[in-house]
Amino acid sequence: MTREGTIIAAMLLALSAVMAMGFVAAPAAAQGMSANEARGTNISGQWRGSRGLVTRGADGKVIFLYGEIQPSVVCSPLQVCDIELQAGEVVRDVLVGDTVRWKVEPATSGAVGGQAIHLIVKPAEPGLVTSMVVTTSRRTYHIQLKSHQSQYMARIGFEYPEDVSTRLSDINARLEASTIPGAGVPAEQLNFQYSVSGNAGWRPTRVYSDGQKTYIQFPRSMSGQDAPVLFVVSGGQDRIVNYRMKGNMMVVDYNVDRAVLVSGVGWNQDKITISRGG
Repeated sequence: MTREGTIIAAMLLALSAVMAMGFVAAPAAAQGMSANEARGTNISGQWRGSRGLVTRGADGKVIFLYGEIQPSVVCSPLQVCDIELQAGEVVRDVLVGDTVRWKVEPATSGAVGGQAIHLIVKPAEPGLVTSMVVTTSRRTYHIQLKSHQSQYMARIGFEYPEDVSTRLSDINARLEASTIPGAGVPAEQLNFQYSVSGNAGWRPTRVYSDGQKTYIQFPRSMSGQDAPVLFVVSGGQDRIVNYRMKGNMMVVDYNVDRAVLVSGVGWNQDKITISRGG
């Protein structure tokens, strides 16, 4: 055998040994990922693997906070997982990575016009992992599906950030409704033990104090009109104290015990007396 033939035979022998071990070298570009690709898969992996918040809802429903993480729903063969979406939400597409061993069927609940869509998920065997994307009229769900031999989540639902914001707004509105105008504090923290005597078209409808300031509320018709002059009775003498008008509310920078409101002069003068504890 020539020298060239010997070299070729050696190269073929070496290649045969490599192939016998089940290893065939691949191009460098196919073996690795770019820096951006690696970073992207890492970010996606962190999102998919995050624990997130899981709480218990009504009737044993497992509740995920929508958008926080990729929910991981555990199902079991011969059982069904019920994934309930928001009432009134219309499903457009359901895409499953493994359509052979995972079956997803739609169902509905609720009255017409406010129906909720349910996705009934059934795996063919345990030990499966795939992903599901659900597009609706309001949002897109990215869900991981896992199958277990015996453990499963019977009912799954979602808490939506916008619903939380709406409920918070409702609570704030109720709190504001229970807050007395002017004082800006709940009614139970105010002193309403004031008596009002005298007659005038602008006679106050309510007087109360928060311990530092006194609030004198006039009829709504008083707004835009000249307010009466306030005199606080102290030491047997009438003296003027600082106050300001906010619409039909007079805010007095003083904890009033007794005061007199005066409007007009002579025969046309109107006088109202305010007393605390009377």
